[in-house]
Amino acid sequence: MNAMVAMRQYQNVNTQAQAVDASPHRLIQMLMEGGLTRIAQARGAMEREQIAQKGELIGKAIGIIGGLREGLDLNQGGELASNLDNLYQYMVARLLQANSRNDVALLEEVADLLREVKAGWDAIGQ
Repeated sequence: MNAMVAMRQYQNVNTQAQAVDASPHRLIQMLMEGGLTRIAQARGAMEREQIAQKGELIGKAIGIIGGLREGLDLNQGGELASNLDNLYQYMVARLLQANSRNDVALLEEVADLLREVKAGWDAIGQ
């Protein structure tokens, strides 16, 4: 078995095991971490001109941000939830533009925004 394939399988099992035991707060953190990882990987693929991989990774980042949006309770979350919903919509639009334009700066913009949201979320847990 290829060592990289084995490592990916281990990471999948390890991540799934962590998700089973994680609190709802930790699950959101894990989603944000996964989004940041996929954006960083997409940047690397973009820089290496690996177009298919770039598109796949950006698609995964978009899916993760979609998951964060789905987790929002717009009825009970008030203005904060509404603002996050709008921000997540903006992030998805910028990721789509980054993909079509091969624009690393747009990936960085979204990563910076997601890091800022994550920092706020991390502070809630402390």
